Amino acid sequence: MARVTVVGGGVVGLTSALGLAEAGHDVRCVRDVPAAGTVSAVAGGLWFPYHVEPRDRVVAWGLVALERFTALADDPTAGVTLREGLLVERGGPDRWWTEGVRTWREATPDELPDGATSGVVARLPLVAMPVHLDWLEKRCVAAGVGLEVARVDDLDDLEDDVVVLAGGLRAPELLPGLHVTASRGQVALLANPGIERWLVDDDFGGGLTYVLPHPGWVVCGGTDVPDASDEPDPAVHAAIVQRCRAAVPALRDAEVLGSRVGLRPVAPAVDLRVHERHGRPVVTNVGHGGAGVTLSWGCAAEVVRLVDRLG
Repeated sequence: MARVTVVGGGVVGLTSALGLAEAGHDVRCVRDVPAAGTVSAVAGGLWFPYHVEPRDRVVAWGLVALERFTALADDPTAGVTLREGLLVERGGPDRWWTEGVRTWREATPDELPDGATSGVVARLPLVAMPVHLDWLEKRCVAAGVGLEVARVDDLDDLEDDVVVLAGGLRAPELLPGLHVTASRGQVALLANPGIERWLVDDDFGGGLTYVLPHPGWVVCGGTDVPDASDEPDPAVHAAIVQRCRAAVPALRDAEVLGSRVGLRPVAPAVDLRVHERHGRPVVTNVGHGGAGVTLSWGCAAEVVRLVDRLG
């Protein structure tokens, strides 16, 4: 058993902490803000490996998470539902992400919007992130994880045997040499008029468009641009709402509930490995781009394996 400090309390940090505690380690999770204040809380929550590399490892991690989320759909408190939806392909099929996924089929021509060359209809987990993050925090506490709200400015200030760095955009500050940058994702929240199917289209009406329905609200997006500003842009908000209402007519009269911005932690590749800092191992779990939710459980399982080997 190792004494482990997990730095970071979004979906990646919490699943890492929970996995380590369930494996028998003595774990605390230190984060700047509670989970509700992290970028994870802004995420649309669809299981889909978006804006992340490398593909071979992403597929493996993603399938672990897919299996876990599918099982969690039976737990009404976990915030996970399995929903069918459409991924639109405008530049030809690009289906590397379907490797190992059994719940998909070719979209029929009448299911596709104008200009689309093809598409995939799939039944995938859709995670209501505010609900799921609360569930994760409660599971962590039940497993014995100590949850602390505090700012870590120097990893050397931590006294445990192993550090797991899941700090997203702050990771390079704490461990120089990591390469993580911000990609700005703005979304609009609309009241759900009763839609259940999701939609992802990377170029509908001139922009990235996705409609992800949850009980009571719909996450509508979006943007994916290199920018570290976390303030919603009113013009971008209006364009998102317009595109999503055009793509899904059932949203035309839906009440607009607000606008949110999340900064995706983008990297050339997910950095999940053991480093050494001043004689102590640091396991990094950063750089998940737009796939933190999608890879969460799979990357957490690998963190556990790495920490176990250190013993």
